Amino acid sequence: MSTEIRTTDEALAGEAGTEAGVLRPAAGVTARRALLAHPAVLLVGIVLASLNMRVALASVAPLVGEISDAFGLSSTASSLVTSVPVLFLGAGALVAPWLGRRFGAERMLFAALLLLGVGILARVLPSVYALYGGGILVGTAIALLNVLMPGLIKRDFPDRAAAMTSVYTGALIAGATVAAAASVPLEEALGGGWEASLGFWSLLAGIAALAWLPQVLVAKGRTGHEVRAVPAGGARPVSVWRSPLAWQVTLFMGGQSLWSYVLIAWMPTIFTDHGMSRSTAGVIFAFNTLTQIVGAFAVPLLAGRMRSQRPLIVLVTTLVAAGYAGLLVAPAEGAWLWAALLGVGQGGALGLALTLIVLRSGDAVTASRLSGMAQTVGYLLAAAGPLAAGALHQATGSWTLPISLVLGVCAASLAVGLLAARNRTV
Repeated sequence: MSTEIRTTDEALAGEAGTEAGVLRPAAGVTARRALLAHPAVLLVGIVLASLNMRVALASVAPLVGEISDAFGLSSTASSLVTSVPVLFLGAGALVAPWLGRRFGAERMLFAALLLLGVGILARVLPSVYALYGGGILVGTAIALLNVLMPGLIKRDFPDRAAAMTSVYTGALIAGATVAAAASVPLEEALGGGWEASLGFWSLLAGIAALAWLPQVLVAKGRTGHEVRAVPAGGARPVSVWRSPLAWQVTLFMGGQSLWSYVLIAWMPTIFTDHGMSRSTAGVIFAFNTLTQIVGAFAVPLLAGRMRSQRPLIVLVTTLVAAGYAGLLVAPAEGAWLWAALLGVGQGGALGLALTLIVLRSGDAVTASRLSGMAQTVGYLLAAAGPLAAGALHQATGSWTLPISLVLGVCAASLAVGLLAARNRTV
């Protein structure tokens, strides 16, 4: 036991010198301290990884019409192009905490970025099976990134967790903004149709993987002799799956994910169905994504300064509900206003959901487990959104019923969010 660091490096690790419940050998702690002495290296890795978290999803929405025409897909089948990755955001999140404990967060983040690049390239192959199969790889890769990042931030930045959540959430949405805005121009510039436009984003995943290599090299010093950490007092850790508070955080994550992925899948189509040109709809969709940065940066910072985040829950859900109501009554006439309201609300809700995972967790171990639970259940719920919206639109020939149901989701999210925002921990 002489090679293990138990107490002196607790601040470094976030809680009891652990990574997802594992004590580090002395060599690993030394390597981690050396890396954190140059936080820019770690910060660049986090930002570049975060930029990839929504690029592969946001880049598809402006091109769904062309993809559908290329493969002769119905509205319901078209919705699977965006629903399949979201479904595997949930399925991948189920195993991500175990993979992080087994192989280390750094290695799994690196592997996720490589898998993401492969999935992006698979989607552009001339086969509908490759289109959906690539979506499975993309969703699984993003799930690993989504789940492991909060625990890593809680571990390495325990005193700045809310601020770092703001940084990585903002980078996540910035990547989505660029992808949404550039999809159609890239298609024209590369001259290769929608395939070249989608495939381009594999380069960003490759760059991020290279930037994450220093983390992987440091992680080599933490393998081979780890042992399970025992919580203070010898008590066994409480299962997050049995915690009402964990379920409240999880359901808020699911609600905000559902309303966001419905927009990712169908916002441009809603506008074009009401007479707007495809290029204008794409620009407004990109504007919606851009305005999310405002909420994504500001809300986590505010949340970290509050004992209770209830006012922020009310704010973000009200903004989203107002934007959806606008899409219901005057979608084309007030498109820019609705896009702005939705954008600030979406970004704020995502940032708040991720921050609640960190704030409601007492340590890095719980943060990792709660992140896995919230994103497993949350994204499985969210996956139903685009598919159900597409099916209802096809059945009714209108967007009235799908949007009305999303407004119901907003009301439910407000209720569980107010419970999740109370000042307590799992």
